[in-house]
Amino acid sequence: MDLYSEVADAPIDDVEAPVGKEAETNGTSTQVDSSVMSSSASVDERLTRRAKRPSKYLMKHLNKEGSSSPNGQNGSGAEGSATGLVNGIRTVKNLRRPRNGYGRGLPKKGGAGGKGVWGKPGSELDVPEVMDEKDPNYDSDSLDNGDVRIETIVPQLTHAEINKHLEPIILEYYGHGDTKEVALALEDYNFGENRYLIAVVAIELAMDHKPSNREMTSVLLSDLYTHFLTEREMEKALDQLLRNLPDLVLDTPDAPTILGNFIARSVADDTLAPRFLQNYQGKVECDLAKQALARADVLLSMKHGMTRLDNVWGVGGGLRPVTSLVRSMGLLLQEYLTSDDTKEAARCLRELEVPHFHHELVYEAVVLALEAVNEETENSVVKLLKSFYDSTIVTPDQMKNGIYRVLDDLDDICLDVPNAAMYLERLGGKCKTAGLIDEAMLQKCNAARGRKRFVSEGDGGRFKD
Repeated sequence: MDLYSEVADAPIDDVEAPVGKEAETNGTSTQVDSSVMSSSASVDERLTRRAKRPSKYLMKHLNKEGSSSPNGQNGSGAEGSATGLVNGIRTVKNLRRPRNGYGRGLPKKGGAGGKGVWGKPGSELDVPEVMDEKDPNYDSDSLDNGDVRIETIVPQLTHAEINKHLEPIILEYYGHGDTKEVALALEDYNFGENRYLIAVVAIELAMDHKPSNREMTSVLLSDLYTHFLTEREMEKALDQLLRNLPDLVLDTPDAPTILGNFIARSVADDTLAPRFLQNYQGKVECDLAKQALARADVLLSMKHGMTRLDNVWGVGGGLRPVTSLVRSMGLLLQEYLTSDDTKEAARCLRELEVPHFHHELVYEAVVLALEAVNEETENSVVKLLKSFYDSTIVTPDQMKNGIYRVLDDLDDICLDVPNAAMYLERLGGKCKTAGLIDEAMLQKCNAARGRKRFVSEGDGGRFKD
């Protein structure tokens, strides 16, 4: 049996013996019942012994009695035996097994105890939060009630900041066309009482862009209504735009007409009350504002005005049918041959907003020149195409595709114009001189004439010139 077992299994009388001896040495002679005295002393000594480690208990009594063995026997080799006993006690002391017979040898307190440790993992989350009195959010009255709330404060934007943040959002909207994305982007800012500036900035940007972008702006204002804009804010925005017309005209000469269209479209979209125009009757002194209000009044008072206002900005190029685009380009060429105004023709072509379909204009212009059988018309067509080519309205690829289409349909064109191949050769030389086509394209135009053939029967065998 090892030393630990010997100490744990030792009888209580062996432990109580020194204590009783000390009591007799001190000369205590109290008159107490011996049975009660012995039972209370045994319980106290047993608790004391159990509370102490066996190793410390044995060391104390071995040093006091000078015993060389656990049984208290003295001998000649007492000093050597005591040394071996001490080493054995230290071995028992350093064992990791529990001395009470229970436990699995795990670290104490889950690793939270001991010197030089950081504590149990996650214990830092249980530390109560201490408010600093120098904190600007510190409120001694609220701390007692426990109703302290910390909220994020978004500062209100100034006029300059609103213009800075809104412009990229609206320009990006012209690219994707999703009004929900704009609404989500606007939620990140605090406009305060300046929400009406959303409509002001949107309309001012639309004035500098194409009609399709103005249509998108009208749709955006209609979708933002009741979420970000109210009827009162729309009235305030249009009122400020009417006052800013003298400055807007400097950049956009058609600003009064465009603003009148926006006013009429807002009434048609139910974002503006019809009484808005009535409130300005006889109260406006600016001629530009009068022009804008008169334009809106005309659009609203015409027959089926509310229905027609849905297309007040026209139909976008990508949504228009091909037949409509072909008819518009034909009217454009007819008007140009009458007025010889290249700038007006360029403006009408840009309003169609179909840069991918400009080869149709080249095709229609060349066919018109072939059917006219007139060099003056050919010169006018070459002049128009040269103007479009130099201003990059018609790209080289679109120019080449338009002429290729003429070459492919030349057999059908010759049914109406028998000498179309010869006229195309002459027109190709003029286009080459103007720099519209290259030498390879000119050779294809010359080869389209083909071999010489007889004109008809009974002409005496003459060849066609």
